[in-house]
Amino acid sequence: MSLHDDAVLVLKGYEDQGQLRQLYLDHLAAHPDGMWKACGAGHVTASALVVDPERGRVLLTLHKKLGRWLQMGGHCEPGDPTLASAALREAEEESGISGLTLVPGGPVRLDRHPIPAPCHWHLDVQYAALAPAGSVAEISDESLDLRWFPYDEVAGVADESVVRLLQRTRAGL
Repeated sequence: MSLHDDAVLVLKGYEDQGQLRQLYLDHLAAHPDGMWKACGAGHVTASALVVDPERGRVLLTLHKKLGRWLQMGGHCEPGDPTLASAALREAEEESGISGLTLVPGGPVRLDRHPIPAPCHWHLDVQYAALAPAGSVAEISDESLDLRWFPYDEVAGVADESVVRLLQRTRAGL
């Protein structure tokens, strides 16, 4: 099964955000290259919010290009067998934490956001990942900073997309 096919199955099984979910499915139906950065109409990305529920905190990265505190995530790569594995790979690469595990149940939410040309949209499929006990984060070259934030401080540093992702993640834990 291709990554494109996996994404279609994941999205068909996702039961929330019906209108946005359908937009993602329509995009993939119209664009066989819709998983890849080269697709100028936009592309599916995968991200994961790294959480430490025992300490009531979340790990965010200060994105180098955007200058905003975000969850870990990014572009799918040809070696990614599934959308979930792409999200987990991105989270491990950007957090420096090995042994992350995705919260069961599939994606937590979807978020479509504009990005600068040549591509115009990221159709982000957002997961949540649990950090193992005693995790030590290490900043990657994709970040300006990497920091743990208590749940109640996230709204003060991150945009509404991250706040909604945290709310949905916490509701599912």
